[in-house]
Amino acid sequence: MAKTVLVTGADGFIGSHLTEMLLEKGYDVKAFTFYNSFNNWGWLDTLPEGKLSEINIFSGDIRDPNGVREAMRGVDMVFHLAALIAIPFSYHSPDSYVDTNIKGTLNILQAARELETEKIMITSTSEVYGTAQYVPIDEKHPFQGQSPYSATKIGADRLAESFYRSFELPVAIVRPFNTYGPRQSARAVIPTIITQLLAGKTEIKLGAITPTRDFNYVKDTAAGFIAIAESDKTVGEEINIASQKEISIGDLADEIIKQINPMAKIICEEQRLRPDKSEVNRLLGSNNKIKQLTDWRPRYTLSRGLGETIEWISQNMNCYKTNIYNI
Repeated sequence: MAKTVLVTGADGFIGSHLTEMLLEKGYDVKAFTFYNSFNNWGWLDTLPEGKLSEINIFSGDIRDPNGVREAMRGVDMVFHLAALIAIPFSYHSPDSYVDTNIKGTLNILQAARELETEKIMITSTSEVYGTAQYVPIDEKHPFQGQSPYSATKIGADRLAESFYRSFELPVAIVRPFNTYGPRQSARAVIPTIITQLLAGKTEIKLGAITPTRDFNYVKDTAAGFIAIAESDKTVGEEINIASQKEISIGDLADEIIKQINPMAKIICEEQRLRPDKSEVNRLLGSNNKIKQLTDWRPRYTLSRGLGETIEWISQNMNCYKTNIYNI
């Protein structure tokens, strides 16, 4: 009998890809989407009707413990991805990040404890590490809250750890490094570059171009979530999903420019810069642990992933506002 799983944040970028992949693997999927009066299900609305009809949609608010508990009834496993993730937005609206990222995670943990959920995957982020103190960054690297966003994710992770240690709740903390691919918002650097180029701009506006990042194609990230869920060795563990390769934002932009419009140039725009002490200057993750505990391996090179992303965005430019700074 197929397991029933709940994906919170299923209407978002990674969540929608994970939902699709879980369906393909034969799981019964319940998708927790953010309630709104338009009855909008985010990226799930773009799925083929046949696929969408296989998903049990539950619209609610991750900040509400009653709705969360109701959504989790009858569920074997939870993939908790619902969160606020934009770093610039967290500078001026930190309260909403505490309510969503910390309280929302607490709601999941409390309901899982009450309902005796089989396994809970809590989504972390490589931002919890801050600028690398050593590389590759493994799961023992110190944490540093360099933005209100990362601070709330550190708090959520530590809550999850406390429920594992205090109540033996079967939690795994899943820590993806920078994920990119189809459906990602222009808040992130790769779609920011691609959409400006495809809109015909010859001056590509970016923030700092010297920081490095470790990029994962979204299908590799989704596969990592599932591999962690399916392994009996991952309970109580914090696990990176990383390519273990790094590239600077400037070199990344040059690569995308070469593929779309070699005549374009990079312009540094001040409003896109993070405060100096908030900028994460280097991220390069270790994937040794996930390889030891699961059969996961990255399947996509950066070049291949970028190609698929460019193709998808070129067919969906109507989803993007290219004349503003998207935060």
